Amino acid sequence: MDFQAFTRTAPDVYAALSGVSKAVTASGMDPALTELVKLRVSQINGCAFCLQFHLNIARKLDIDPRKFDLLAGWRDAGIYTARETAALDWAEALTRMSDGPARDTALADARAVFSEDELVFLAATVASINAWNRIAVGLHFPPPPADAPSGAR
Repeated sequence: MDFQAFTRTAPDVYAALSGVSKAVTASGMDPALTELVKLRVSQINGCAFCLQFHLNIARKLDIDPRKFDLLAGWRDAGIYTARETAALDWAEALTRMSDGPARDTALADARAVFSEDELVFLAATVASINAWNRIAVGLHFPPPPADAPSGAR
């Protein structure tokens, strides 16, 4: 199955998941930050479809391309802001879920640089991309073309 077949088969599911992303965007969260989070979570989950989809979006934003190139090694790269570092750490902890103490530490670090409202939308971003990753990997969505226009996701 591909992405278009999925959206035709389950338009309400597509609309609901897209609605989460729209709510995050409407909240005023930095789109560059949320795209980095979506990319990192998609790397962890091995979702080629979501990686390409969000790279297409991220390349249109004002993000230093080195931040895409070094994302898998973000902890050692030395180029990410304090907010990006905290968001990536918490996103990894929420994606892996098995290490409660690490998750608590990541949340405490995120609280130092994000408001409680921002944490809600950051958590929603992580939850949403994890859901998309599981759908796309589970149904074997092929990656979109590198120059494909991005839809609401």
